[in-house]
Amino acid sequence: MRRMDGADVPLLPIVLAPDPVLKARARPVRDADAETVRALLPRMFATMYRAPGIGLAAPQVSVGLRVAVVDLMEGDKPAPIALINPQVAAASAELATREEGCLSLPGHYADVTRPARVKVRYLDVYGMGQEIEAEGLLAACLQHEIDHLDGVLFVDHLSALKRNMILRRMLKERRQKETA
Repeated sequence: MRRMDGADVPLLPIVLAPDPVLKARARPVRDADAETVRALLPRMFATMYRAPGIGLAAPQVSVGLRVAVVDLMEGDKPAPIALINPQVAAASAELATREEGCLSLPGHYADVTRPARVKVRYLDVYGMGQEIEAEGLLAACLQHEIDHLDGVLFVDHLSALKRNMILRRMLKERRQKETA
């Protein structure tokens, strides 16, 4: 298998909101998808690192599979996690609010409240069942990426007013770039 950091693989174009592909629910990965997923993961990591970001879900690169990659790069040390068919198995009643952004909504950030701790079950690149317990930034990142697989963006956790302000601003910025 190629390097997970994707240093030698082509990048994928990141889909920007409000593209409808971001609102579609991704389908579970099946055994027949194994080769597709193995080829996709290095490209997803490369795209995420180059953006730069700390998480990327397959729908953000126009792939409708339940696949996400995460790497917080704590201490500038890579710690890539590839998640296939991830699901939140448990979430704390305690909530935490932190600022979130998204590669599909570049330059836009807002405070999002989510469970402070989660347990996530997923398959690794070899198809082996894994479980991760997370809190803090990793918990928020995992939930954010799993939301993408369900067609949910971080702005969907905001009030309609805040969400619409961000989406209108994005469209205005895009129109200005197109006419420049």
